[in-house]
Amino acid sequence: MIVDVHSHAWTYPDHFGDDFRNQAKRARAGVEVDLTVRYDEYRAAATPDTKTIVFGGKARLSGIWVDDRYVAEYVAAHPETLIGFLSVDPTQPDWERELEEGHHGLGLRGIKLLSMYAGFQPDDSRLDPLWRYATRHALPVLLHTGTTFVSQAPLDCTLPRHLDRVAIRFPEVKMILAHLGHPYEGECVVTIRKHPNLYADISALHYRPFQLYHSLMLVQEYGVWDKVLFGSDYPFTTVNATVEGLRKLNTMLEGTALPRLNTTAIETVIHRDALAILGL
Repeated sequence: MIVDVHSHAWTYPDHFGDDFRNQAKRARAGVEVDLTVRYDEYRAAATPDTKTIVFGGKARLSGIWVDDRYVAEYVAAHPETLIGFLSVDPTQPDWERELEEGHHGLGLRGIKLLSMYAGFQPDDSRLDPLWRYATRHALPVLLHTGTTFVSQAPLDCTLPRHLDRVAIRFPEVKMILAHLGHPYEGECVVTIRKHPNLYADISALHYRPFQLYHSLMLVQEYGVWDKVLFGSDYPFTTVNATVEGLRKLNTMLEGTALPRLNTTAIETVIHRDALAILGL
């Protein structure tokens, strides 16, 4: 079985503002990115036994707003393979009601935060009700950490170090730092090593293979392979492409004396039962 902890559910371009769409062209050298989500397309590029965590996202600052009801309906259409996470933007009014409604009302089983895109730091005291709620109900929280193409989204809000302060105060919450904190992988690795309930996913990294090699070498040298979860970041890429990219990393090293990544550890990441780890 493969568990993809990082996949999206939205309608494109309906759930995005024009500004976001225009800026997203920087991610593909000036060409508009097609972020259309099609379940059949996702399944066709994944192994038959793949289970998938899906979420939308809420970040008024950057022009992203996917209502949790849409995610719940998407999951309800494919309950045998999908697990839904809710999202909140704590800079907006009524977010605490949306948190409870997404969980109790819609049955979504975790939380996705876009701290950089929404312009807040996850260790901000205004989020204390969220972290207490996640602790009380054992909800895992996945946060975007790393880079972006959106100019108004503050990079400082995405640094993995902020989760260190959250984990010190709320140690029972299981958190996933998305994208290994790219390009702050070193900061991510030392943060997840420090806290038993912090993990990172490797979504949307395989198409920068040399950087991913260096990132996973940090994982290997710090001894935290067990804290790395598989993720695709569909529709940006697919499960099968991510698996292929991981398995090909060592081929770049042929003819060199560079150290090799542990292939057994890579296969363990691909097939890790993240649902059990996250209590799902």
